[in-house]
Amino acid sequence: MRLAISRTEKAVILYDADSLSDAAPGPQIGPGSAPTPTWFQGAFWEARQAVVGQAPGRGASLFLEAGPEEWVLRPYRRGGLIARLSEARYLWTGEARSRAFRELRLTAALHERGLPVPRPVAACLWRHGLTYEAALITVRLPGAKALAERLTRADACLLARVGRTIRQFHRAGLDHVDLNARNLLVDETGQVWLIDLDRCRLRHPGPWRERNLQRLERSLKKFGVPEAMAAIRRGYAE
Repeated sequence: MRLAISRTEKAVILYDADSLSDAAPGPQIGPGSAPTPTWFQGAFWEARQAVVGQAPGRGASLFLEAGPEEWVLRPYRRGGLIARLSEARYLWTGEARSRAFRELRLTAALHERGLPVPRPVAACLWRHGLTYEAALITVRLPGAKALAERLTRADACLLARVGRTIRQFHRAGLDHVDLNARNLLVDETGQVWLIDLDRCRLRHPGPWRERNLQRLERSLKKFGVPEAMAAIRRGYAE
Protein backbone atom coordinates (compact mmCIF):
# COMPACT_ATOMS: atom_id res chain seq x y z
CA MET A 1 0.00 0.00 0.00
CA ARG A 2 1.46 3.34 -1.11
CA LEU A 3 -0.14 6.44 0.38
CA ALA A 4 -0.04 9.65 -1.61
CA ILE A 5 -1.43 13.17 -1.22
CA SER A 6 -3.40 15.15 -3.78
CA ARG A 7 -4.12 18.86 -3.26
CA THR A 8 -6.66 21.15 -4.84
CA GLU A 9 -7.54 24.73 -4.07
CA LYS A 10 -10.20 23.70 -1.56
CA ALA A 11 -9.26 20.22 -0.35
CA VAL A 12 -6.46 17.82 0.56
CA ILE A 13 -6.79 14.09 -0.14
CA LEU A 14 -4.74 11.20 1.24
CA TYR A 15 -5.20 8.04 -0.83
CA ASP A 16 -3.83 4.58 -1.61
CA ALA A 17 -2.08 5.15 -4.92
CA ASP A 18 -1.51 1.44 -5.54
CA SER A 19 -5.15 0.38 -5.31
CA LEU A 20 -6.44 3.29 -7.36
CA SER A 21 -3.84 2.79 -10.07
CA ASP A 22 -5.14 -0.77 -10.41
CA ALA A 23 -8.78 0.29 -10.57
CA ALA A 24 -10.77 -0.79 -13.59
CA PRO A 25 -11.94 1.96 -15.95
CA GLY A 26 -15.41 3.27 -15.27
CA PRO A 27 -17.49 6.42 -15.07
CA GLN A 28 -16.06 7.30 -11.65
CA ILE A 29 -12.45 6.16 -11.70
CA GLY A 30 -9.75 5.15 -14.12
CA PRO A 31 -6.27 3.62 -14.11
CA GLY A 32 -3.68 5.89 -12.57
CA SER A 33 -6.25 8.49 -11.58
CA ALA A 34 -6.06 10.45 -8.34
CA PRO A 35 -9.30 11.03 -6.42
CA THR A 36 -11.01 14.39 -6.55
CA PRO A 37 -13.04 16.12 -3.79
CA THR A 38 -16.27 15.25 -5.62
CA TRP A 39 -15.68 11.56 -4.82
CA PHE A 40 -16.50 12.38 -1.20
CA GLN A 41 -19.87 13.94 -1.93
CA GLY A 42 -22.98 11.80 -2.11
CA ALA A 43 -24.42 13.87 -4.94
CA PHE A 44 -21.55 12.83 -7.23
CA TRP A 45 -22.45 9.16 -6.86
CA GLU A 46 -26.20 9.72 -6.88
CA ALA A 47 -25.91 11.50 -10.24
CA ARG A 48 -24.26 8.34 -11.61
CA GLN A 49 -26.84 6.06 -9.97
CA ALA A 50 -23.95 4.42 -8.12
CA VAL A 51 -25.38 4.57 -4.58
CA VAL A 52 -26.47 1.02 -3.73
CA GLY A 53 -27.42 1.51 -0.09
CA GLN A 54 -26.52 3.17 3.17
CA ALA A 55 -25.58 2.17 6.69
CA PRO A 56 -27.48 3.22 9.81
CA GLY A 57 -26.00 5.63 12.29
CA ARG A 58 -24.74 9.17 12.53
CA GLY A 59 -23.65 10.56 9.17
CA ALA A 60 -25.48 7.98 7.01
CA SER A 61 -22.53 6.22 5.33
CA LEU A 62 -23.23 5.42 1.68
CA PHE A 63 -22.47 2.18 -0.14
CA LEU A 64 -21.10 2.92 -3.60
CA GLU A 65 -20.63 0.93 -6.78
CA ALA A 66 -17.07 1.70 -7.87
CA GLY A 67 -15.91 -0.40 -10.77
CA PRO A 68 -15.26 -4.02 -9.76
CA GLU A 69 -15.88 -3.44 -6.04
CA GLU A 70 -18.08 -1.49 -3.67
CA TRP A 71 -16.93 1.31 -1.41
CA VAL A 72 -18.21 2.87 1.79
CA LEU A 73 -18.27 6.68 1.95
CA ARG A 74 -18.40 7.89 5.55
CA PRO A 75 -18.59 11.60 6.39
CA TYR A 76 -17.28 12.54 9.83
CA ARG A 77 -20.07 13.69 12.13
CA ARG A 78 -20.06 14.84 15.74
CA GLY A 79 -22.34 13.45 18.40
CA GLY A 80 -23.47 14.62 21.81
CA LEU A 81 -23.96 18.19 22.96
CA ILE A 82 -21.15 19.62 20.83
CA ALA A 83 -23.08 18.62 17.69
CA ARG A 84 -25.52 21.42 18.50
CA LEU A 85 -22.74 23.88 17.75
CA SER A 86 -21.40 22.10 14.67
CA GLU A 87 -22.33 18.66 13.43
CA ALA A 88 -19.65 18.32 10.76
CA ARG A 89 -16.78 20.68 11.61
CA TYR A 90 -13.70 20.00 13.73
CA LEU A 91 -10.92 22.22 15.06
CA TRP A 92 -8.03 22.47 12.59
CA THR A 93 -4.72 21.37 14.13
CA GLY A 94 -2.96 20.32 10.93
CA GLU A 95 -3.33 17.65 8.26
CA ALA A 96 -1.39 14.96 10.10
CA ARG A 97 -3.53 15.33 13.23
CA SER A 98 -6.87 15.37 11.43
CA ARG A 99 -9.21 12.55 12.36
CA ALA A 100 -9.61 11.36 8.78
CA PHE A 101 -5.90 11.17 7.95
CA ARG A 102 -5.08 9.51 11.27
CA GLU A 103 -7.78 6.91 10.75
CA LEU A 104 -6.71 6.16 7.19
CA ARG A 105 -3.06 5.75 8.16
CA LEU A 106 -3.94 3.52 11.12
CA THR A 107 -6.28 1.38 9.01
CA ALA A 108 -3.62 1.09 6.31
CA ALA A 109 -1.00 0.01 8.86
CA LEU A 110 -3.27 -2.70 10.30
CA HIS A 111 -4.27 -3.85 6.81
CA GLU A 112 -0.62 -4.18 5.84
CA ARG A 113 -0.07 -6.37 8.90
CA GLY A 114 -2.79 -8.74 7.74
CA LEU A 115 -5.35 -7.80 10.38
CA PRO A 116 -9.05 -8.01 9.40
CA VAL A 117 -9.90 -4.39 8.63
CA PRO A 118 -11.38 -3.00 5.39
CA ARG A 119 -8.82 -1.73 2.89
CA PRO A 120 -8.74 2.07 3.03
CA VAL A 121 -9.15 3.95 -0.25
CA ALA A 122 -8.93 7.68 0.48
CA ALA A 123 -9.68 10.46 2.96
CA CYS A 124 -10.50 14.08 2.20
CA LEU A 125 -10.20 17.29 4.23
CA TRP A 126 -11.93 20.58 3.48
CA ARG A 127 -10.44 23.43 5.53
CA HIS A 128 -12.57 26.37 6.65
CA GLY A 129 -10.22 28.71 8.46
CA LEU A 130 -9.84 27.34 12.00
CA THR A 131 -12.07 24.34 11.29
CA TYR A 132 -12.36 21.51 8.76
CA GLU A 133 -14.74 18.87 7.46
CA ALA A 134 -13.71 15.37 6.44
CA ALA A 135 -14.84 12.12 4.84
CA LEU A 136 -13.34 8.65 4.43
CA ILE A 137 -13.73 5.96 1.75
CA THR A 138 -13.00 2.29 2.45
CA VAL A 139 -13.69 -0.91 0.53
CA ARG A 140 -16.98 -2.54 1.47
CA LEU A 141 -16.72 -6.10 2.78
CA PRO A 142 -18.95 -8.29 0.55
CA GLY A 143 -21.84 -9.83 2.43
CA ALA A 144 -20.66 -8.58 5.82
CA LYS A 145 -23.22 -7.67 8.46
CA ALA A 146 -22.84 -6.09 11.87
CA LEU A 147 -22.57 -8.46 14.79
CA ALA A 148 -25.53 -6.55 16.24
CA GLU A 149 -27.73 -8.01 13.49
CA ARG A 150 -26.61 -11.57 14.25
CA LEU A 151 -26.61 -11.57 18.03
CA THR A 152 -29.95 -13.32 18.54
CA ARG A 153 -28.77 -16.32 16.49
CA ALA A 154 -25.02 -16.19 17.15
CA ASP A 155 -23.69 -19.49 18.46
CA ALA A 156 -20.80 -20.02 20.85
CA CYS A 157 -18.36 -20.69 18.00
CA LEU A 158 -19.05 -17.32 16.35
CA LEU A 159 -18.84 -15.46 19.65
CA ALA A 160 -15.55 -17.18 20.42
CA ARG A 161 -14.21 -16.01 17.03
CA VAL A 162 -15.24 -12.49 17.98
CA GLY A 163 -13.23 -12.80 21.17
CA ARG A 164 -10.18 -14.19 19.37
CA THR A 165 -10.36 -11.39 16.81
CA ILE A 166 -10.44 -8.73 19.52
CA ARG A 167 -7.48 -10.40 21.20
CA GLN A 168 -5.62 -10.36 17.87
CA PHE A 169 -6.06 -6.59 17.64
CA HIS A 170 -5.10 -6.11 21.27
CA ARG A 171 -1.89 -8.04 20.72
CA ALA A 172 -1.16 -5.64 17.86
CA GLY A 173 -1.68 -2.78 20.32
CA LEU A 174 -4.97 -1.40 18.97
CA ASP A 175 -7.03 0.52 21.50
CA HIS A 176 -10.50 0.67 19.91
CA VAL A 177 -12.25 3.40 21.85
CA ASP A 178 -15.70 2.55 20.46
CA LEU A 179 -15.75 -1.23 20.45
CA ASN A 180 -19.40 -2.15 20.03
CA ALA A 181 -21.60 -4.68 18.27
CA ARG A 182 -21.99 -2.43 15.20
CA ASN A 183 -18.26 -2.00 14.66
CA LEU A 184 -17.69 -5.75 14.53
CA LEU A 185 -18.73 -7.28 11.21
CA VAL A 186 -19.17 -10.91 10.20
CA ASP A 187 -18.89 -11.85 6.52
CA GLU A 188 -20.42 -14.75 4.60
CA THR A 189 -17.54 -17.07 5.52
CA GLY A 190 -17.80 -16.31 9.24
CA GLN A 191 -14.70 -14.08 9.25
CA VAL A 192 -14.90 -11.33 11.89
CA TRP A 193 -13.81 -7.82 10.92
CA LEU A 194 -13.27 -4.60 12.87
CA ILE A 195 -14.30 -1.23 11.44
CA ASP A 196 -14.51 2.46 12.39
CA LEU A 197 -11.07 3.26 13.77
CA ASP A 198 -11.80 6.95 14.33
CA ARG A 199 -9.87 8.20 17.40
CA CYS A 200 -8.28 4.77 17.88
CA ARG A 201 -4.53 4.34 18.36
CA LEU A 202 -1.73 1.85 18.90
CA ARG A 203 -0.58 1.52 22.51
CA HIS A 204 1.49 -0.60 24.84
CA PRO A 205 -0.49 -3.21 26.85
CA GLY A 206 -2.50 -1.71 29.71
CA PRO A 207 -5.92 -1.30 31.37
CA TRP A 208 -7.37 0.03 28.11
CA ARG A 209 -7.80 -3.57 26.94
CA GLU A 210 -10.32 -4.28 29.69
CA ARG A 211 -12.03 -0.94 29.02
CA ASN A 212 -12.51 -2.02 25.40
CA LEU A 213 -14.18 -5.24 26.55
CA GLN A 214 -16.37 -3.41 29.02
CA ARG A 215 -17.46 -1.04 26.27
CA LEU A 216 -18.46 -4.03 24.15
CA GLU A 217 -20.31 -5.56 27.10
CA ARG A 218 -22.39 -2.39 27.51
CA SER A 219 -23.19 -2.56 23.81
CA LEU A 220 -24.39 -6.17 24.11
CA LYS A 221 -26.64 -5.19 27.00
CA LYS A 222 -28.08 -2.40 24.86
CA PHE A 223 -28.95 -4.96 22.19
CA GLY A 224 -30.52 -7.24 24.79
CA VAL A 225 -27.97 -10.06 24.64
CA PRO A 226 -25.65 -9.50 27.64
CA GLU A 227 -25.06 -13.23 28.01
CA ALA A 228 -23.07 -13.24 24.74
CA MET A 229 -20.14 -11.59 26.51
CA ALA A 230 -19.23 -14.76 28.41
CA ALA A 231 -18.53 -16.68 25.18
CA ILE A 232 -16.65 -13.69 23.74
CA ARG A 233 -14.43 -13.53 26.82
CA ARG A 234 -13.76 -17.26 26.58
CA GLY A 235 -12.60 -16.83 22.99
CA TYR A 236 -10.54 -13.82 24.02
CA ALA A 237 -8.76 -15.87 26.67
CA GLU A 238 -7.88 -18.79 24.38
